[in-house]
Amino acid sequence: MPVLHVDIERQFRDFTLAVDRDIALDGITAVFGASGSGKTTLLRAIAGLDRGVAGTIRFAGQVWQDDAAGVFVPPHKRGVGYVFQDARLFSHLNVAANLRYAARRSRRESRRIEFDDVVDALDLALLLDRQTAALSGGERQRVAIGRTLLARPQLLLMDEPLAALDLRRKASILPYIELLPQTFGVPVLYVTHAIAEVAQISQWMVLLSAGRVSATGPVTELMERIDLYPMTGRFEAGVVLTARVTGHDAAYRLTDLDIVGQHVVMPALDLPVGGAVRLRIRARDVALATQKPEGISIRNVLAGTVIEVAEEADTAFAEVLVDLGGAHVRARLTRRSVADLSLAPGRPVFALIKSVAIDRRMIVAGGGAGGAEVDES
Repeated sequence: MPVLHVDIERQFRDFTLAVDRDIALDGITAVFGASGSGKTTLLRAIAGLDRGVAGTIRFAGQVWQDDAAGVFVPPHKRGVGYVFQDARLFSHLNVAANLRYAARRSRRESRRIEFDDVVDALDLALLLDRQTAALSGGERQRVAIGRTLLARPQLLLMDEPLAALDLRRKASILPYIELLPQTFGVPVLYVTHAIAEVAQISQWMVLLSAGRVSATGPVTELMERIDLYPMTGRFEAGVVLTARVTGHDAAYRLTDLDIVGQHVVMPALDLPVGGAVRLRIRARDVALATQKPEGISIRNVLAGTVIEVAEEADTAFAEVLVDLGGAHVRARLTRRSVADLSLAPGRPVFALIKSVAIDRRMIVAGGGAGGAEVDES
């Protein structure tokens, strides 16, 4: 996999971005952080769009910037594709002409990304004769992504491409983005401040906070880390789990899943038995019990062991990480509940998860790398 080396600094009046990190790019790598953490500045530096950045940038052995050696490769020679928040389509051209314009200008003959393949992958066939002014926001972004791909980049940078869209349109586009690396062989750096997007499409994450890299690694591992929850978000904090479909209950419109040998049930998925799904389970949707409850409506009762407890001294809350026997869930509880239940590392517990709390818009078929979103909302 290609490695992106970044050792840069960018000073502003009241903010400094300082990043020194090697980032192995495999599939989609999310650059995540709150607004103002430096995500867009980092992306613009990689693309060569910000000459105020000092330092060194290398990609797959190519030196794009080395101030000490007097090297600065301009943006158009880096082979980087950049998808902005706004589509930036040519209004005087229809969709087909927008796409063909990028294909004609591409000089990267070594990377064959063909017009028809892009049209098929992004479902653009019915839009080709349309004028860009007649497109919806989601359609415009799909065209923008297609146009960027037809420039045949070796690295695709996406700067919050869905920020201007509502939840339903975001949900319709994320599956297309998720498939880009495996379809076209192009790694993606995806900037977002929405943890739900990270959980759904990304395999790796770079966590930025106040201009510094706080952590890098697989999404599944970073989302489990309780010490990072102030940056990953208290309300949306949770974990990503991979499950297998074991059966369907047609009468009640439910699907049975297996997570490390334990049974989970959720609203019906249109997936075959044996298929893999990736689930995001939020900490606020998990309750804990020290004895297996009976006579309750919650269908998912998973046996586990507490492995970490982090109490917030300045709030009423605590975070508890539970091992289910090879997979982890997080629970957000009150500190009083932690005390009443005597929760501590090594304590056996049962994790209770409502079936309806598993948001179907956060499910990706295929277990991670690739697949199609299941959205029954």
